[in-house]
Amino acid sequence: MREFNIEKVRADFPILNEQVHGKPLVYFDNGATSQKPQAVIDAIDDYYQHINSNVHRGAHALSDKATEKFENARVKLQQFVNAKHREEIIWTRGTTESINLVAQTWGRQNIQSGDQVIVSTLEHHSNIVPWQILCEQVGAELLPIKVKSNGELDYDDFESLLSDKVKLVAIGHISNALGVINPVERIIAAAHTVGAKVLVDGAQAAPHLKIDVQALDCDFYAFSGHKMFAPTGIGVLYGKKEILEEMPPWHGGGEMIEKVSFSGTTFNRLPYKFEAGTPNIEGSIAMGAAVDYLNQFNRQQLSDYEMELIEYATQKADSIPEIKIIGSDCNKTSVLSFIMQGCHSQDVGMLLDQQGIAVRTGHHCAMPLMDALGLSGTIRASFSFYNTKQEIDQLFAGLEKAKTFLM
Repeated sequence: MREFNIEKVRADFPILNEQVHGKPLVYFDNGATSQKPQAVIDAIDDYYQHINSNVHRGAHALSDKATEKFENARVKLQQFVNAKHREEIIWTRGTTESINLVAQTWGRQNIQSGDQVIVSTLEHHSNIVPWQILCEQVGAELLPIKVKSNGELDYDDFESLLSDKVKLVAIGHISNALGVINPVERIIAAAHTVGAKVLVDGAQAAPHLKIDVQALDCDFYAFSGHKMFAPTGIGVLYGKKEILEEMPPWHGGGEMIEKVSFSGTTFNRLPYKFEAGTPNIEGSIAMGAAVDYLNQFNRQQLSDYEMELIEYATQKADSIPEIKIIGSDCNKTSVLSFIMQGCHSQDVGMLLDQQGIAVRTGHHCAMPLMDALGLSGTIRASFSFYNTKQEIDQLFAGLEKAKTFLM
């Protein structure tokens, strides 16, 4: 197990040495995408320099090597989320595609007119719009769980929505906009009592929490590589084997077939039934490398350090009267989402950028949440374990400077 040393960890991420507008980069946009360690960058380079070849169908050494690394990465992701079977890990382009896959395969097969799907007001658009599309296609009803004024999900409201009409609950593990951690274990158990399946959007949880899909007992779990130190364009859908086996394919083409003829086609076994066409081979291998990188550390130690960062940032924010934290006094991860009274969030973000500080502003692809909270958007500083308290000091010095221009 590698000892956590912040300076050595920061040295693993080359981009942290960059300058923006002549200032050292302070990267607080980890909720949008994470930076990549050299080990992940090296894995991509190694693939293209030494083993670039298509997988599964080759009869030569390079294809064998590529296939071995590609499938070994699948096993790494199986272990990362503690899935029971390797074939429960489906490669996708990311969380969004994983959710759409379930909506258009399991959903079209199992949800009918008069049925109901529950989501929450906290959700990213990617865990709302696919279900809206499905409900319009089949005549089902989409029910949103209300949110409390502090940003927490209203669990009592969730329980009031449950009935035998509910066929699916789609819930984020962690809110991307506020960092609030939802009580997914309770939600899954309650949903199962009425016979509903549960999909968990784990895009924000995978970089911060230890995921155990068997302990959660979720039916589906979706997450992206680029949020957890891997490249963009690669992600995972976990599904219980018995459910995946009953689902029809989504995309047609090579790899997902067993036999093709004009009299009929039979489909491949899991997981390949859902992996039509040439996959993102280097992305899968690099996602496996990201798992290897994380597994060097005690994950709880990383989480504890991130909590130190959010607690420190919260104390700093509470000392500034103009700042109001959105999503406070609740179970959350390392996200500081806030507004500055009398200042437009986008203006603040632009002034911070001039000082080399990267934050996200706006609705964070969570418009229903912002509407429920009566906001047009927030300023979001999202931290990772390669960030420091000194960088947080720079953020708040930057905010003080922004005040002099805007107030």
